[in-house]
Amino acid sequence: MKKLLVITMIFLITGLTCCDRRSTPDQAGDISKIKALSAARAKAFNEGNADVIAAAFTENGLLMAPDKKSTTGREAVRNYYQGIFDQYKTFLESGYEEVKVSGDVGYGVGFAKVKLVPHSGGDTLVSTAKYINILQRQGDGSWLTTHDIWNSNGQ
Repeated sequence: MKKLLVITMIFLITGLTCCDRRSTPDQAGDISKIKALSAARAKAFNEGNADVIAAAFTENGLLMAPDKKSTTGREAVRNYYQGIFDQYKTFLESGYEEVKVSGDVGYGVGFAKVKLVPHSGGDTLVSTAKYINILQRQGDGSWLTTHDIWNSNGQ
């Protein structure tokens, strides 16, 4: 009887460990996906593509740009960036310094250096900033931005 109990306990522990491993998300894979989304957004910014940037947000994504009212939704995000691209040739260097995932929610903390060259001539604007993105895993396993906030480092 004692032997049967030990075998049963080993089976239960092995089974639970197995199940726990299968239900644990692939954190490295998720972090990689989040970094890839950020890189795609930066590339779209450098190409002046507001549609790609907006597509990186959830339907109700919140954009909290400095010195502006918060905007909600992909169309508002697209309009915000299109307004910039209509006025400037854009250059962005950015990256995450930290990315964390917990379940279906993740965040990235990063840095950005932006250069805006006016289409109409004039002085080039350069700024550095820090930012945080909050992201949510979608049903297909991809990640989209739910909140994007940044502010200037000051010069």
